[in-house]
Amino acid sequence: MPVPGAVEDPSRLDTADVVVQSGDVAVGAYRARPRGAGLRPGVVVIHDAFGLTEHTRDVVRRFANVGFDAIAPDLFVRTGMPRPDDMADVMRAMSTLDDAEVVADVTAAAAHLRGLDGSSGRVGVVGFCMGGRYTLLATSTSDAFAAAVDCWGGNIDRASPDAEVTPKRPVKVTDLAPGLHCPLLLIGGAEDQNPSPELLRRLHDDLRAAGKDVTLEIFDNAGHAFFADFRPSYREEAAQRLWPMMVDFLRTQLS
Repeated sequence: MPVPGAVEDPSRLDTADVVVQSGDVAVGAYRARPRGAGLRPGVVVIHDAFGLTEHTRDVVRRFANVGFDAIAPDLFVRTGMPRPDDMADVMRAMSTLDDAEVVADVTAAAAHLRGLDGSSGRVGVVGFCMGGRYTLLATSTSDAFAAAVDCWGGNIDRASPDAEVTPKRPVKVTDLAPGLHCPLLLIGGAEDQNPSPELLRRLHDDLRAAGKDVTLEIFDNAGHAFFADFRPSYREEAAQRLWPMMVDFLRTQLS
């Protein structure tokens, strides 16, 4: 079975490698748009710890294929992408990222989408794994986004397995989350431990208590990174259920 949201006719899309200015740093990014005129919302896709891979580019195209202007910034622009076959290098690269710089980069990507001809001015954000963490962080500290989908964002209640905070991650994301600026779809796997279903339920309850618009979905028979079709963690049934859920949520919130 094709991956969820598979693009059957790439000629319908306008795709390009672009540069987004984030402060004094030129951030490379991959952008995809539907061809033709029309008013469209935007989606920033925040990649996982493997970086701006072909999988992430394909997810960008999938969102464009269903009517969004979509973009994924390269968050490893300052340090270089990790070696995908070396998990120690992947973890090292992820730990080098600075929270404030990442929020600036994804916010700049949102501004890029809003500046496109045909933009409706409303932009959402979707993040996976590391990108899920940064989705929650960005929407808790910036009003640049009108909707958010956090897919299994790990290390939200501490900087790393070894430290509650670090110089690059000076505040726990869960401490900032009550400042959430937009509706949030929170996604987890029943078999995941970072984040665990219990942590996500506590976060959901805390956000609800703070008056935030948040929806939690825990997928059975799925663990971490179950949407990543290039990894052994991929779970086809759960991924096929998640894709229309994300699209419907973003369409509703960004309309």
